[in-house]
Amino acid sequence: MLKKRDFSDCFSLYEQMTHPDVFPFVRHKVDSYEEYVFITKQTIEAEEAGELISRTILDEWENPIGCISLYDIENGAGFLGTWLGKSYHGKGYNAIAKDAFFKELFFELGLETVFMRIRKKNIRSIKAAEKLPYAVNANDTRKSLYDQINHEGDIFDLFEIPKDLYTFHILRQHDDDEQQLLEA
Repeated sequence: MLKKRDFSDCFSLYEQMTHPDVFPFVRHKVDSYEEYVFITKQTIEAEEAGELISRTILDEWENPIGCISLYDIENGAGFLGTWLGKSYHGKGYNAIAKDAFFKELFFELGLETVFMRIRKKNIRSIKAAEKLPYAVNANDTRKSLYDQINHEGDIFDLFEIPKDLYTFHILRQHDDDEQQLLEA
């Protein structure tokens, strides 16, 4: 489902990223394939330096369909960025990718908090964030961070995913699975 970024996926990802329904919501906008390859190189180098964590999202046939990354890592926290190719919207890939990524971040890499900065006009992403049982709207609880990401105007909503809330969700999910097995 996820793999470290590499150059073999660049052409497919670039083609998907430039779709008009995807491009406005991509963090690193590029004007050419060559520029996308260069940004991918910078992303790989930044991960090696511990500045970010980035993965390619794969479908069930291991085709690259999008990217999920944690940017601006500082004090055990960072900002999530994710995008999927248009033809993969609404098919459940985003939730599966987030789950795998959060498990890696929290349980393998030891991070404590993931923030999501979502444009208020990106209704699809806001609704997806609100459906996550482990994400909380942090516009008021992290007011200084909210003000910082909105220094140019009221553009973003802020969501927070704390490790303990995500862990509780995983444990509750595990208990529900065991209960279903007992009932079967």
